[in-house]
Amino acid sequence: MNVHEYQAKDLMREKGISVLKGRVAKSVDEAVSAAEGLGGKIWVVKAQIHAGGRGKAGGVKLARSLDEVRKYAGEILGKTLVTHQTGPEGKEVLTLLVEEGCDIAHEYYVGIVLNRDIGKVTMMASSEGGVEIEKVAAETPEKIIKVNIDPAVGFSSFMGRKLAYSIGMSGDIAKKAGVFFEGLYKLYIDKDCTTAEINPLVTTKSGNVIALDAKLNFDDNALFRHTEIEALRDVSEESAQELEAKEYGLSYISLDGNIGCLVNGAGLAMGTMDIIKLYNGTPANFLDVGGGATKEAVQKAFEIILSDKKVKAILVNIFGGIMKCDIIAEGIVAAAKEIGIKVPLVVRLEGTNVALGKKILAASGLDLIPAGDLADAAQKVVAAVAK
Repeated sequence: MNVHEYQAKDLMREKGISVLKGRVAKSVDEAVSAAEGLGGKIWVVKAQIHAGGRGKAGGVKLARSLDEVRKYAGEILGKTLVTHQTGPEGKEVLTLLVEEGCDIAHEYYVGIVLNRDIGKVTMMASSEGGVEIEKVAAETPEKIIKVNIDPAVGFSSFMGRKLAYSIGMSGDIAKKAGVFFEGLYKLYIDKDCTTAEINPLVTTKSGNVIALDAKLNFDDNALFRHTEIEALRDVSEESAQELEAKEYGLSYISLDGNIGCLVNGAGLAMGTMDIIKLYNGTPANFLDVGGGATKEAVQKAFEIILSDKKVKAILVNIFGGIMKCDIIAEGIVAAAKEIGIKVPLVVRLEGTNVALGKKILAASGLDLIPAGDLADAAQKVVAAVAK
């Protein structure tokens, strides 16, 4: 789950992490009032969407007067921002964050992710703040300094010192940065984050260390422990299909390809997408119906897949265990009757009740393409798209 920058900064304030004063606005007048309330002579008007690259897309503006605040707020609100993270469709700006200005001395980067390869949390820092970290990693990877933190031991002050000094900080600035890094780590752990990213982290001419931007992502599976985080969800920023899928207990993520996938089990779903790519196809989605899906849920899965106009064929790949093949077959038949499946449908069934599932499909009279194994299924669905 993602949250907006202003929400991430509110959570950071609760942990004593330094951020700028700011106010949220949903109209031009509210933006001007926010600037007046903050005081000062310089403000930053920032679009609030769940994506990075807002500045390059025209979603972050420095205003040197209240007239400019009004002007920029009017330009940004309602605008569809297209960034490297939104995709070509972009995201409409419905909310602004108006922040006080800042006397920046230097910009840095700091981020925290879970390193599954070693079973630890990795904190990264770089002197190249304000730049896409992917670009830094590709062009000058030596400028990204990393420390690995064992969750059983926790963050140690020497880790903060190592990061601070390695990216060119010293003296009081390095001490303050160490405190900042430790606070960010505690927030990451306490709130079950999957990502915490500050880009840029800035030092000011007055000697402070401040998060100029903030991005926090949270583990959906841990939200039952954090009702305060769940309450921050902005459904207008999320895919309508993904929200609908969640209501039926389906795990769905939209992708850019043209082959719809309906699979049981996250691992098998990943493997299915991989083998589609192996045979030069492109998956349109990740969709895991899980182990306890009903006929109605399977039918809903087809509806969601077919709501994507890019889908030119569907691959059903079921290895029946808890999820029985006959339930999938009944769902396919129900979907065909209720909504119609007008694209090629390749079906591979194996496992529990496979004979009964195949019998149901055979008796249905549906025009589908049976597959013997996963490789066969992938080749057939790629060939069906190519016709």
